[in-house]
Amino acid sequence: MPYFDAASAAPLHPVARQALLAALDEGWADPARLYREGRRARLLLDAAREAAAEAVGCRPDELVFTSSGTTAVHAGIAGALSGRRRVGRHLALSAVEHSSVLHSAAAHEAAGGSFTEVPVDRTGAVDPAVYGGALRADTALACLQSANHEVGTEQPVAEVAARCADAGVPLLVDAAQSLGWGPVQEGWSLLTASAHKWGGPVGVGLLAVRKGVRFAAQGPAGERESGRAAGFENLPAIVAAAASLRAVRSEAAAESGRLRALVDRIRSVVAERVPDVEVVGDPVRRLPHLVTFSCLYVDGETLLHELDRREFSVSSGSSCTSSTLVPSHVLRAMGVLSEGNVRVSLPPGTAAADVDRFLEVLPGVVAEVRERLGAPVPAPASPGPAASLVVDALGRRCPVPVIELAKVIGEVAVGATVTVLADDEAARLDIPAWCEMRGQEYVGEEPADRGSAHVVRRLS
Repeated sequence: MPYFDAASAAPLHPVARQALLAALDEGWADPARLYREGRRARLLLDAAREAAAEAVGCRPDELVFTSSGTTAVHAGIAGALSGRRRVGRHLALSAVEHSSVLHSAAAHEAAGGSFTEVPVDRTGAVDPAVYGGALRADTALACLQSANHEVGTEQPVAEVAARCADAGVPLLVDAAQSLGWGPVQEGWSLLTASAHKWGGPVGVGLLAVRKGVRFAAQGPAGERESGRAAGFENLPAIVAAAASLRAVRSEAAAESGRLRALVDRIRSVVAERVPDVEVVGDPVRRLPHLVTFSCLYVDGETLLHELDRREFSVSSGSSCTSSTLVPSHVLRAMGVLSEGNVRVSLPPGTAAADVDRFLEVLPGVVAEVRERLGAPVPAPASPGPAASLVVDALGRRCPVPVIELAKVIGEVAVGATVTVLADDEAARLDIPAWCEMRGQEYVGEEPADRGSAHVVRRLS
């Protein structure tokens, strides 16, 4: 069964498996002890730290191992903010950061701090000048991911780091998605990553803090990992994580070129074979293995289930696949379509034949789901009567409000409007995105007795 969700968790690399099994026999003792078993464990831990530091591009004594990438993010942000509390309590971050960064920002605000979300363009990238403009005299820390986890867009880390350096603000880079593919651009002050993203075992994160960065670890003091990560080190997993990072980096040049070609094929063929689809993210500055597209008039959860029935494992940022019914904050920040959203992230070793079969299956699955939902059939444009229309989609969830809009837009005259009444949070994103795709004008959102009134003007 083809597994196309490496951005969530990559399959365990063979080198990781070998290292893990070997370390279970050799690295079970306490590396803080002086007897021979402890010394052997310490040698393994030191070697793992040196290997990871080499891949990150830092000194071994600047890097600690944590229990997860999320823990690394939380510890990194909290420690940097506390270490620079005399400067101020303002935090800057991009609007498309991983949820671990957003949760840290929310906790910081609840404790009396403040934060600014820097907007992104339609590809998901920040403008370095805009990011620099968000830095203030009281900014204690800035955060920027190296590449986005949902759409694959790479961020201009070096340019933003230069702006941060000019302002005297340290930059924390979340490199979870990119570290396995290569070193992060220069200029960062703190860096975090997660081993299961590159084929290491779960339960290992990295936190690197450059010398000279003011940092005060939060929580009860600990004796291990320079006091920045509490608890006994999971040494076998750490050894496996470092070994697999070194292995994937040695394979990255060849494998990234091969997977980039497969992703380029997905990007082009999906746009050709699937009507009413939007491929999102930067087509050039992106991770080599990841592509995301959204299909109009499709329920994301149903689409993923149908692909799973055909033995393809993919993920989605659609609100339709979430218990909260709120669209992905990444797609919302980009202003792109969220309904029928599919993220394909290919693990190393993915066979071209599996990608070809996915591209053969996908159009029929999308068509089947659309038919089941009563999606509109394309019809020749007609002048329509002069009167404007109101569509009541209250209580209906994505993609129904957009489907109902598409069914009636041809019934009004050019220049007239259709007002969609909807209380689905996704409508705020998907109706404007539909207008962008269809060449119609999104007039705006107006208050209504229930939900909101989304006004669309027919232009063609």
